[in-house]
Order: sequence, then structure tokens, then C-alpha cells
Amino acid sequence: MPSDISPAPLDRWFHLREHGTNPRRELVAGLTTFAAMAYILAVNPLILGAAGMDKGAVLTATALASAFTTLAMGLLSNYPLALAPGMGLNAFFAFAMCLKGGLSWPQALGLVFWEGVIFLGLSVGGVRQKIVAAIPHHLKIAIGCGIGLFIAFIGLKNGGLIVAAGPETFVGLGDFRQPAVWLVLLGIVLTAILIARRVPGAIILSVLALALIGLAVPALPGSPLGPHVTNPPQGFVGLPTSLGPTLGKLDLGYLFTHFVHALPLLLTLLVVDLFDNLGTLIAVTKRAGLLDADGQLPRLGRALAADAGAAMFGAVLGTSTTTSYIESAAGVQAGGRTGLTAVVVSIFFLLALFFTPLILAIPAAATAPALVIVGIFMMQSITEIDWKDFLAAVSAGITILAMPLTFSISEGIALGFFVHALLMLGIGRGREVSWLTYVLAGLFALHFVVR
Repeated sequence: MPSDISPAPLDRWFHLREHGTNPRRELVAGLTTFAAMAYILAVNPLILGAAGMDKGAVLTATALASAFTTLAMGLLSNYPLALAPGMGLNAFFAFAMCLKGGLSWPQALGLVFWEGVIFLGLSVGGVRQKIVAAIPHHLKIAIGCGIGLFIAFIGLKNGGLIVAAGPETFVGLGDFRQPAVWLVLLGIVLTAILIARRVPGAIILSVLALALIGLAVPALPGSPLGPHVTNPPQGFVGLPTSLGPTLGKLDLGYLFTHFVHALPLLLTLLVVDLFDNLGTLIAVTKRAGLLDADGQLPRLGRALAADAGAAMFGAVLGTSTTTSYIESAAGVQAGGRTGLTAVVVSIFFLLALFFTPLILAIPAAATAPALVIVGIFMMQSITEIDWKDFLAAVSAGITILAMPLTFSISEGIALGFFVHALLMLGIGRGREVSWLTYVLAGLFALHFVVR
């Protein structure tokens, strides 16, 4: 069957022809997204293990939560969005809630579950949709660009091209005397060349090529992973680790017995999840060309409900907040346009349960160039901001700059919202701003002070 012809059942469900795609392209996109976010299978158990959780069980919970929630997103919303336990949220869970806040990990899982319940209520009640509608157009563009800059920054950091340089300059150039740094830089060039030459599956091909080359390239000094950038896997297949130590172990009563202590932690989870998710949803779907003529997102309610349910489902399995992943943009760049991309991602997460040693052998240096290139693609929409409108330029610029500099999508959105509201009030155009924008700006100001 020609690659541009879609089987009838797939086309009826995912509307492939309508979106100008086909099964092969969606398969490549799904594999690309999975390759870009598979690191969570290795990182999440390490982070949650610090809170006393069984690492093997967390690995299984991570794969299952990612697989089934991504499948739900693809089938319900028909968007090429993948979900997994969120980076940053897992660190907040382990270090702020458990180690610093004194909660046991079952108590923390209980708060994650209740955050998902509240999230779902806001979605069903239409509040989240109203929040999306309240975001001005220039801030929607800025959110996508800021996330792109953030992704590129993470890629450069993971690849060792930029490093922490001390309190005076914060960041600096990596050590180019190390072959591993050159590998990442050449990987960026290779990925760009493959994309420019329209090679199918360019991103995943570059990831695999760099992983193979990394077998012969010395790792950066002090690397805990082994002597080379890529190290041979400790085996290839195996049975999944039991979920027994974490499945259903969440403590749902802690919120009610320790309400005063639990409430700030619950609200922090909610705010960060809400705006990380909204930022990712807007940025990825805009890059995929899925916004309508008014700049709104069709089937938004379904996507938000799937994301809210993901937090609850992940908590029951035994992992921190499961949310939409910005790495979905890698699959969009590879051609993914429908929920079939998400379905493919979910299948690979299930397969990962049996091929974990092989998948974990793919190093960060191999995926870092993909993140840099995807981030650059997402920044291209910056030309859609009217930079001659100085007020729009200020709030948009703050949003874009704050995301990488605070290392947080939600903090960048918060600062952009707050600055926009103050600017509109300051020039006497406050009535043009939605009341919801003022409410959000006030909540952000409170968040800045009491976090």
C-alpha cells in the first residue's frame, strides 16, 4: 500500500488525510517522541528513590502510567501529545514534599491524586478552557517560543555544551577539549543537515547514530554512567519489575488530617501542573498547526480531562504527577499530526517494560541535539509577535526569557501574565483585560511571595 494512503479504520478515527499525514509518518513521529522522552524511565526511579520508593516498582509505574495516559490522550483528543511523570514535579515530590516537608511517599502520592481530582473538576467545569481563552495572543506565541528556548537550553546543558560557570556568570561554554562535547555539537549539525535534506525520520536517525558512535567516545570527566558516552547495555530483555511495593499505596487521608500543612503543597502541585500543561499544550499543538482560525484549540476539554486523569492514574500506580511532555514537539517536527502518534508512543512505553536495559543505554548526549533542533524550530514563530507594539514586546519578552533562566515553564508564564496585567493597568487599558487574567496575576503574585 502506498505510504500516502491511510487504511480506512485509521483514517476514520484519526482523520489522517485531513491532517495531511499517513501511518508511516505517524509511526516515525511516535518513535521520535518516545526516543526524546525515554530518559524518564531512567531518571524518575532515581529521583523518587531518594524519597524511599522502590526503584524497580517506580520504573514499572513510570512505563505503565506513560503508556496508558498517552493512549488515552491520543484516542480522546486526537492530538500527538505524549504524557509521562513530569520532570521538576518529580523533584518537588521527592525533595520538597518528602525529604524537606516531612511527608512519607504514600502521603505525597495521596496529594498527587487529590491534585488530579481538582484538576479534573476544573476541566469539566470549563475553568481551564477559560484560562486558555484568557491568554492574549502575543503571550500564546511567547509561551511557545519560550518553551522552545527552554528546550534548546536543556539540550545544550545535557550535552555539556554549556555548563555552570559560577556565581558571576551562572553559565559558560563547555570544555571542548572533551570528545563528548564535540560529539554533541556535531550531532546538532548532523540533525540539521538531515532535516534540511528532508530525510525521513531525521531526528531518530541522528539519535541512533550518535548512540552508536558514543560507544567509542570517552565520557565527560566525572560521569557516573561509565567510561564512554554510550555504554553497552546490561542485557537486552527481561520481565518487568513488580508494582507491588507502590501499587495502591497512596494515603488519601493525609489531606484531611493535616490540612494546614498539606494545602500549600497541594496548591503548588496544582499551579505548576496547570501551567506546565497549558504551556505544553499550546506550544505543541500550535507547532502542529492544530489551532483554529481564532487561535483556539478544538477538543481542548478532552485533552485537559485526559491530562487530569493522568495525575490520578499515575498516583495509584506509584509515581509523581503524570503530565503532557514538551518532548512531544520532537514528534510533531518529525511529521506527527494526530493521536496516532500518541498511540505509537504508548506502544513503545509498553515494549520498554521488556527492553529497559537496551533503552536505558541511549545516553543524554544522543538526544541532546534533537532537543536543541526542536527548540530552534519552536522559536521560529517569534516573528508572529508584533515587536513594534512595545507593551506586547515587554510581556512577551519577559515570558520567553524567564522560562530558561528560571528553568521553569510555569514561572515564565506566571511572570508574563503578571507583567501584562500591570502594563495594561498602567496605561489605562485595564478594562480590555479579562477579569480572569487579573485573578491569575494575583495568584501568581501570591505564589512568588509564599512559595
